[in-house]
Amino acid sequence: MPLKTAKPVKIYHTKNTTITDILKEAVANANLQNKKKIFIKPNLSHPEYLPGVVTDPELTSELIGLLRDQNSEVIVGESDGFNYPCHTAFNKTGMRKAVEKAGGTVINLSEDKIIEVKFNNSTLLKRLFLPKTIIDANAVIDLPLMKTHEFMAYSGAIKNLFGCIPSNKRIYLHPYLPEVFYRLYTLFKPDLTIMDARVGIEGNGPTKGKPVKMNLMLSSTDALALDIVAAKIMKLNWKNTYLNYIAKKTMLQEDNIKEEGTPIATVARRFEPPRIDLPVRAQMIIYQHEYLTKMLFCSLDIVKLFQKVTITYRGSPVEVIA
Repeated sequence: MPLKTAKPVKIYHTKNTTITDILKEAVANANLQNKKKIFIKPNLSHPEYLPGVVTDPELTSELIGLLRDQNSEVIVGESDGFNYPCHTAFNKTGMRKAVEKAGGTVINLSEDKIIEVKFNNSTLLKRLFLPKTIIDANAVIDLPLMKTHEFMAYSGAIKNLFGCIPSNKRIYLHPYLPEVFYRLYTLFKPDLTIMDARVGIEGNGPTKGKPVKMNLMLSSTDALALDIVAAKIMKLNWKNTYLNYIAKKTMLQEDNIKEEGTPIATVARRFEPPRIDLPVRAQMIIYQHEYLTKMLFCSLDIVKLFQKVTITYRGSPVEVIA
């Protein structure tokens, strides 16, 4: 019987280790030397910087500086959101300025050349249209955040890759999300994942939840292993999420994961789950059906109407997460 390959995930407490030291160790462990072109995927799920919701521009800048010391070309990319263009997020969050200060470049993946990737399988997902920049990169780095998610329960490293899909109509893929996530994880194969969990988001994340101070950072060369550890820190049952689908498809078992650094038991905190009220429940039902999703979320005007109805019902706005 072949030996199981351990998937190390290191948990850092930021009160004990500086961000600089964490980034240096993570980069060294990922064997990123002599990589000509490195692509970084931040989380820009909101057009303005909010700790725990959007990837920290200064952390990204420091990481780029470390990578550029090895003479690598570093590209930071994101796609247009359903409600706002990518360049708005790059500018208003300060990400563009931080990236360029460190010698990197930013790219709107929605304006990149597209490659069609076809799948020969029995699932309903037959193809994805993906940015050439990521496929051509010599290494991919994923910079997710620790969040709950209204529709998916958990949002982390693999969910962050969803933003690589260049069409702002990503919302149409919601009926097939577990398979989409599996494909993105296996196609992009992030060489390094660094989760900034200094501030997490609980409740109705990924953008409208409540901030939780965790003072943690996680790093791994395996995005799925990191996601499972992050879910355990949040006291979520990862086997009840899309992570279990991906683990089964890739045959990753929990005992393959090697937890290093700060013990989970000393930092775990039960994150408040999303409140599944009528607007959320309605969207969850819609997202189960491709044609219903396309019909009801085919334009921003319809989305705005949905938001007005939700505000009347809930008393607070809801964001459609594409």
